[in-house]
Amino acid sequence: MSGPRLGILTSGGDCPGLNAVIRSAFIRLTREHGGELVGFRAGWKGVRDDDAIAVDESLTRGIAGTGGTVLGTSRTNPVDNGGVSQVRETIKRRCLDGLLAVGGEGSLAAAAALARAGIPVIGVPKTIDNDLRGTDYTFGFDTAVQIATDAIDRLGTTGTSHTRCMVAEVMGRHSGWIALHAGIATGAQAILVPEQPVPFDRLIGWIASARARGESAVVVVAEGYPLPGADGVYAPRGSAADGRPRLGGIGEQLASMIEAATGIETRATTLGHIQRGGTPTAYDRVLAARFGAAAVDAAAVAGWGQMVSLAGEDITLCPIEAAVGSTKMITSARYERAAVCFG
Repeated sequence: MSGPRLGILTSGGDCPGLNAVIRSAFIRLTREHGGELVGFRAGWKGVRDDDAIAVDESLTRGIAGTGGTVLGTSRTNPVDNGGVSQVRETIKRRCLDGLLAVGGEGSLAAAAALARAGIPVIGVPKTIDNDLRGTDYTFGFDTAVQIATDAIDRLGTTGTSHTRCMVAEVMGRHSGWIALHAGIATGAQAILVPEQPVPFDRLIGWIASARARGESAVVVVAEGYPLPGADGVYAPRGSAADGRPRLGGIGEQLASMIEAATGIETRATTLGHIQRGGTPTAYDRVLAARFGAAAVDAAAVAGWGQMVSLAGEDITLCPIEAAVGSTKMITSARYERAAVCFG
């Protein structure tokens, strides 16, 4: 008896570790379950348009340590404009038992909606922001933090050489997990996250405290941090195709405010998409591989509507619905524990 025939897609922002998921899912499905894997190009768009390729050894050989995704991605919402029926037709036409949807909050919200409509789908959580509920960590986060940590370390040395204050802007639209972890790792004098805005004079106090000790301050700020007195996030480039504000530039704005308030020469660096690119860390490769294998195992027993997740050291399942609809935030208690070290 042949095993399940599954489709796989990578949706939303690209993320280090996506290829490791694809490779692991292929190996588990073909070697342990005797099944076949079909890959959809460009995320949910490929499912809607029935744009697919066979996932085989030639496609997946050697990709576990590479960045990006061999299937491509997009931010297409499969539920809009009659999409549910198109997805259902694609599954029927391709003779699939179900789908493995690898994505972040938006992509998995779409997966949850499809599951409610009776579409057989398993979710695989991915985001560099680590802001998905239902899982302790998402793959891609460790890589992004390591990239940010390396960059902030370098900014610190040049800031010290010139007695400047350095502002490092990192990704984090709704939550500041990258900023928090990279800032703690580098001993930053201030970390600013969207969930916990602080009075501007408190920030200036941290910078002044470092200056009084003869240190040059490093400030790590998440891109979604609200400026004091601003109405919403800083999005000077308007909105993206999916309607979300195009963030970036908060670091430069903050640097000008700091320099005006302190008289300290202040420079800003925006890390941007380099946090998404490049090879995944060993941790992310392993976590992604575990997720890919667990997703296949769940599909093999028709565990539809579930998402694979990390609980401590164990890979478990939770309803996709539990991961979407709200963001995993940094609590005040956690932030204040870190803030003891600021200044």
